[in-house]
Amino acid sequence: ARWLRGELRLKITRLAPASNDASFRRYFRAWRADGATRVVMDAPPDKEDTAPFLKVAALLGGCGVHVPRIEAVDAARGFVLLEDLGASSYLARLNGGGDPQALYADALQALQDIALQGLTAARELPPYDRAALEREMALMPEWFCERHLHLALDAADRGVLAATFELLTREALAQPVVFVHRDYHSRNLMWLPERNPGILDFQDALAGPLTYDLVSLLKDCYIDWPRARVERWVADYRERLAAHGAPVGADPPQFLRWFDLIGLQRHIKVLGIFARLWWRDGKRGYLADLPRTLQYVRDAAARYGELSAFAAWLERRVLPAFG
Repeated sequence: ARWLRGELRLKITRLAPASNDASFRRYFRAWRADGATRVVMDAPPDKEDTAPFLKVAALLGGCGVHVPRIEAVDAARGFVLLEDLGASSYLARLNGGGDPQALYADALQALQDIALQGLTAARELPPYDRAALEREMALMPEWFCERHLHLALDAADRGVLAATFELLTREALAQPVVFVHRDYHSRNLMWLPERNPGILDFQDALAGPLTYDLVSLLKDCYIDWPRARVERWVADYRERLAAHGAPVGADPPQFLRWFDLIGLQRHIKVLGIFARLWWRDGKRGYLADLPRTLQYVRDAAARYGELSAFAAWLERRVLPAFG
């Protein structure tokens, strides 16, 4: 409040929490005397670095998509004053009866713009490399299996996991590389009457697999859709990329395989993250989304013969413990 009123000389009449976050960042909505609103990020400098957010915001803005305009920054204190993209997330809109076809058409168009217009920008991002992929998947046995489900993993269990993680890593690294938001889903997309959607929470972007953001959107941990509808969206997206000369694999089945297998990598990671948010950080809300996330893992594992050992392991070891 002192920063806004004293140093930026804004006539702020009210300041209130705007949203929760899975990190140490906090967001506040600020009302000016004229009724206009802004959002303020508070990112404690000892725990969060604002530099990646500022850099990625500029890179995404260059792709022509709608990210919040940055109006002021105090990097030393971790404060950023942002355009307010409103309070109507895609998730709230969909849960309220919004038309998924129209909403996803806009989200897929923005994703296409990022993939096609962001090829140069992606070179300025760290790579989504083997180390990052493996580090993410390692969260599942540690936090979901051992901590949350109280499973004692033996050598056979770890052998199945190691073989599965190696397969998923190889498959991820074989995909064409694009600008990857990494959390492109219904809680981070804001519905707007113009230049929809507004895109949030992009600071962890990497240069990585072509279908990663697509699976974040269409196999969302917070809302799910029938497989047939998902496959239609995937096929349409592939056709649109191909029409612009982008590499999309040998045929539609290969693209769908990329989509499913990077989705499996992502959801294995998310099982670990959601469990860690509860056991380490005391954030219980994400536990409600574990069943959907685990179902995505089971479904993907059951679709590909190379994953039969992992699929059997899930049914034998994980499902009974999950209850």
